[in-house]
Amino acid sequence: MDGMKAVDECWRRVRERLRDEVGDMTFERWIESVRLESADESRVVLAAPTRFLRDWVAPRYTDRLRALWRMETPSIEDVEFVVRPALTPADPAAPPPGADDARFDDAGLGVELDENYNFDNFIIGKPNELACAAARNVSDADEIPFNPLFIYGGVGLGKTHLLHAIGLRVRARRPGRRVIYLSAEKFMYRFINALRYEKIMTFKEQIRSVDLLLIDDVQFMGGKESTQEEFFHTFNALVEEKKQVVVSGDRSPANLEYMDERMRSRLSWGLVTEVHATDYELRLEILHARVERMGSGTRVPDKVLEFLAHGIAGSVRELEGALTSLVAHATLIGAEITLESCQDILRDKLRATRGHITIEEIQKKVAEYFNIRVSEMSSPRRARIVTRPRHIAMYLAKELTARSLPDIGRQFGNRDHTTVLHAVRRVNTLRREDPRFSEDVELLRRMLET
Repeated sequence: MDGMKAVDECWRRVRERLRDEVGDMTFERWIESVRLESADESRVVLAAPTRFLRDWVAPRYTDRLRALWRMETPSIEDVEFVVRPALTPADPAAPPPGADDARFDDAGLGVELDENYNFDNFIIGKPNELACAAARNVSDADEIPFNPLFIYGGVGLGKTHLLHAIGLRVRARRPGRRVIYLSAEKFMYRFINALRYEKIMTFKEQIRSVDLLLIDDVQFMGGKESTQEEFFHTFNALVEEKKQVVVSGDRSPANLEYMDERMRSRLSWGLVTEVHATDYELRLEILHARVERMGSGTRVPDKVLEFLAHGIAGSVRELEGALTSLVAHATLIGAEITLESCQDILRDKLRATRGHITIEEIQKKVAEYFNIRVSEMSSPRRARIVTRPRHIAMYLAKELTARSLPDIGRQFGNRDHTTVLHAVRRVNTLRREDPRFSEDVELLRRMLET
């Protein structure tokens, strides 16, 4: 080629033809920053400002660029790409030509992982055991077992805990791995800021150069078309590069409203697992573990923990928050924690069964508490394991409802009113003689009244 001016003119014409073919948006997003490094009769070298941009443009456009250059110079055989960070006079500390500036800075992009949200602190029960097993599998596997891992469930059931635990575990096992955790809202915020300040290529490079991407509450991308589009391409790029993606949501991918069909399909590619609502046993275990982590100076009676586990059946976050409030109040005023103080302090947080208490509710709650079938309340069985809960249920029906003794008897297998009266008297006697029995009855009463 005759002189640099001729080479520059060739490059200008090649760029214009490529712009016409791919359109202004694609050209400006991906190709605009590519510069001509050098050219001779057989070889053209093009410089991309980052490794990420080079790796994206080269496989997609090298062949077409070669063809367009041959229209200018038929002897051209090769078009090659190198990384050359853009230098500006305002940036004296910019790396020298030839340096690779694809340095990763997750501190400026992702959200710090919470050290408390580790696997050791995650209490496993039937409702969450599959999700936890999948999370551990992703954390420990040398090869990606499924991509993505999608964890869904209601608010406060442990999805965020599992995402943090995965990130912490991967970093601990492989310190060189690059991990980013972002809520969907943070992803959107970072993306919009990158657009606003013309840093979109930096954002793309950082977010797509990770080894593990953790996105929490993906449902908040619903209806945000540009954010969904960017996440869609990010997701595809990472999966193609065999990088792990873990996503959480409040419902399964198929039920994510206002999400693009392509995105719902992609999120269903790997393993989809649900974190179910907690049951009583899991809630009680979570509370015991929480008290243990508070230290030896914290004492919460078992009956209070049982009361909380029965009374707050919503999120784990709400359950732990109630316990923290109770302990903090008792510590600040120097008082013991009792059922009475618990009910008073947490009145607004306790699950309310407002209004009329029915005999059916009483039977169900007592049966659940003593781990017997509700049908035993009306059965003719006289074994103590059945008769004692039945007597307590009759007693509570007498105390908490306006039903007559004959009415109560009919609800317990058409028993005579004298049987109900005998049960009430028997429970009163046992409450005086056996403090533990009295605690059981009082706990059940408070569960039903709150």
